[in-house]
Amino acid sequence: MSFEFDWVDAFTDSAFGGNGCAVVHGGAVLPDDTCMAYVRETALVECTFTGPSDVADVRVRYFLASREIPFAGHPTVATIVALRHRGMIADGPLRIETQAGIIAAEVRGTSVTMTQIAPVFGSEVAKELVAAVGGLEPADIIATPRIVSTGLPFCITVLRDRDALLRARLDLDALGRYCAALGQSADDMMEPFWVTLDGATQTGRTYARLLMAPPSPAEDPFTGSATGAMAAFLWAQGLIDAPRFVAEQGHAMGRPGRAEVEVLGPRDAITGVRVAGQGALVMSGKVFMPG
Repeated sequence: MSFEFDWVDAFTDSAFGGNGCAVVHGGAVLPDDTCMAYVRETALVECTFTGPSDVADVRVRYFLASREIPFAGHPTVATIVALRHRGMIADGPLRIETQAGIIAAEVRGTSVTMTQIAPVFGSEVAKELVAAVGGLEPADIIATPRIVSTGLPFCITVLRDRDALLRARLDLDALGRYCAALGQSADDMMEPFWVTLDGATQTGRTYARLLMAPPSPAEDPFTGSATGAMAAFLWAQGLIDAPRFVAEQGHAMGRPGRAEVEVLGPRDAITGVRVAGQGALVMSGKVFMPG
């Protein structure tokens, strides 16, 4: 079996920045094991597999090297840019069927604005437990971490400065204890999303990192789904003065990524999060899958 694919770097306007994703057109019919094997073959964090939808314009399946996940941000941008590149969609509104629900997007060439679903705020997590995952001290964390999802859950953890952000190193033993405390049987869900503020108002920035356990790569260059969850947390907690800001990630990896972010609704009744970014086509071709 063969499928056309496009490799797109998301949340960047040029190749070899942001976060890469291979988009396998028509691949939603493939079995899970084949999709996961493909992700491992690419050495990317995630890949997407598209197909027709009865309820939206396109169906997208998202895979890590270890599992299927309901939604992911940078692969959504990459998938839309790939579809636009092939003329399979036009500029304008787009609706995407995901396991997390229907994601609305707006397309303008290589620029994509997606509206992530209303946040679900989960449990708070002790600073001591989360800090240990990154080899940090509880004093490095300025707000009680909390599980938040706008389609995929993360533990949003706000650090006091960029020095703490850059010092973070994944401790697998501490990650195991963290997952056990949260009742997680695997260590590739609800990871801490480390973020620091730099005057994150309308003209401000957030800087973030996501450290990951094998078989995923050690770090994610840009995490669009976590960016939406992080934005909702910051706005709800009163940690930012305005609902619009710029999110940046991947700089220390040499893969800088950037998103324009807007939280929708008042602090106590958020209805969604807009996350906008660009995508750059890196390569296209044909992939041969086991039949």
